[in-house]
Amino acid sequence: MAPKKRPASKGASPAKRKKGVDEGATGLAYMTSFEQAVLAEYVWLDAKQVPRSKTMTMTTLPTSVEGLRVWNYDGSSTEQAEGHNSEIYLYPKAIFKDPFRGSPHILVLAEAYNAWDGQPAIGNTRAECEKIMDKYEYLDPWFGIEQEYTLMRPGKVGEDPKIPLGFNDDGSEPAPQGPYYTGAGFNVAIGRPVADEHYKLCLEAGVKIAGINAEVMPGQWEFQVGPCRGVEMGDHLTIARYIMLRVTESHNCICSFSPKPMDGDWNGAGCHTNFSVTPMREEGGYDVIIKVCEAFGKVAAEHIAEYGEGNEKRLTGKHETCAISDFKYGVANRGASIRIPRETERSGKGYMEDRRPAANCDPYKVTTRMMKTTGECLDKE
Repeated sequence: MAPKKRPASKGASPAKRKKGVDEGATGLAYMTSFEQAVLAEYVWLDAKQVPRSKTMTMTTLPTSVEGLRVWNYDGSSTEQAEGHNSEIYLYPKAIFKDPFRGSPHILVLAEAYNAWDGQPAIGNTRAECEKIMDKYEYLDPWFGIEQEYTLMRPGKVGEDPKIPLGFNDDGSEPAPQGPYYTGAGFNVAIGRPVADEHYKLCLEAGVKIAGINAEVMPGQWEFQVGPCRGVEMGDHLTIARYIMLRVTESHNCICSFSPKPMDGDWNGAGCHTNFSVTPMREEGGYDVIIKVCEAFGKVAAEHIAEYGEGNEKRLTGKHETCAISDFKYGVANRGASIRIPRETERSGKGYMEDRRPAANCDPYKVTTRMMKTTGECLDKE
């Protein structure tokens, strides 16, 4: 016998619906059709700045982050809390389209905060980045990041992969570097289906992805994100990295952001960061760029400390890098710490490229450090 329906209670009826605001459990309780449901994939960074995510069913498509719920998760499973006090809150900060599920579903970039004291959780460097970008908003900082990565053969579950695509099954080396960079053909452009799918999905998501290319080592690729203003740079790169990790799930390979995935005469993987503020982009901007480069040199060690782990294996003075213990800048010099584009020199204004950040860098830390040094330098004028 079917259960009798409970009579509707006036006291239990939901409040008047607010357009573009998720109603949470109340809305779900009174939802009669899930065909109109919106799935929100909350994405955040764990203690090691690795993207994590979980999905929420919503009753309506939010029109802004204010229409999204604060959520929580088990921080003891992400190295951000102890088991006896494990709740971490997720505060929505940016909305992207979900390129995997399609419209109307969304990806939600969220910040993690401790439930017990309201402080940013371990790994939440976005909060500090936003403060610095707000402080120097008058300088209108623009960033563009060139994210290099290496596609690897899967190894044992839970272990770091050791052999890139394009290397022999036993890990022995293929033909030397030379034909792989921007190459075409089955034996040189290794992993193109992954790079192309990632590119298209980023565009569908609304990520400001500017382009892709095959890199110097086999199995190594690059995508560029930007220009982005302020904290937006870290947001868009984080979602682009998350999408890449999702793409590789269906291609039987693993994306490595290691700065030196293979020892020997092989290029490492970086995260070259292009940067400018308004005075650099205006007439006389070249002199401002030189002044900022000099300021970067005075705190080179502080920058390196924020530019990624294991970077000493990559910044050797070889393979288009400057040694980690040195600092130099130059026009069109890919062996410098900071490269000034030839076009910038000729026009007398433009941008600079910091070539030191590693592929595994935290973009929020990198952009924060660059902005602090620049802001302090220009504030002295």
